[in-house]
Amino acid sequence: MPEISDSNVIEGVQFVALRAFGDDRGRFLETFRKEWFPQRSWARVQSNVSYSKAGVLRGLHYHFYQVDYWFCVNGTVQVGLADLRPDSPTFRRTETLEIGEHNASGIFIPVGVAHGFLALTEAALAYNVDNYYDNSDEHGVAWDDPGLAVDWNWSEPILSDRDRSNPALAELAADRLPRLRPA
Repeated sequence: MPEISDSNVIEGVQFVALRAFGDDRGRFLETFRKEWFPQRSWARVQSNVSYSKAGVLRGLHYHFYQVDYWFCVNGTVQVGLADLRPDSPTFRRTETLEIGEHNASGIFIPVGVAHGFLALTEAALAYNVDNYYDNSDEHGVAWDDPGLAVDWNWSEPILSDRDRSNPALAELAADRLPRLRPA
C-alpha cells in the first residue's frame, strides 16, 4: 500500500506517494484503488484523461457532488488547489505542487476544493471521479483571482474561453459556494 497523507494546507485533500517498480524494460505503477479512500463510495466511477501541450492551464474548476483523484501519466504538471468551502477551517487557502514523471503522486480532491493544472511540459493527466459527468455540476473560479492568489508562477497560460471567463470568488453568490462535507 502506498503512503497516503493529508494536506497540511487544505482540509480533506490527500496525497498518495505511489511506488514504481521498474527494470530495464520500463516501470509499473499502481495508480488507484478504491480501498485507499474507504470514506467514499466509488460505485459510479468514471475515468478520464486530459492531454495538454506545455503552457496550457485548465481550471480552476469545482464541484458540489463529485470528488476527483488525479495522477499525471506522463510529463509534468503544476496542480493548483483552492478551498472554496466557507464553513471549512481552511477556506480560501491555496496550495500548489508539481506532479508527474519525477514525482509519482496521486491527489484526492474533495467536493468544494477548486482545482486546476498547468502543463509544464506536454502532459497527460488521468483522473477518476466518483460520479458520472454532469455539466450542471461544472463550476469555475478565475485561475488568476487575486483574492485567492494561487501561485502558478506563470504569467500568460493558454486558456479555454470558459476558463478565461470564470468569475472571481468575490463575484460568486453564497449559494454558489460548496459546503464542507465528510470526505
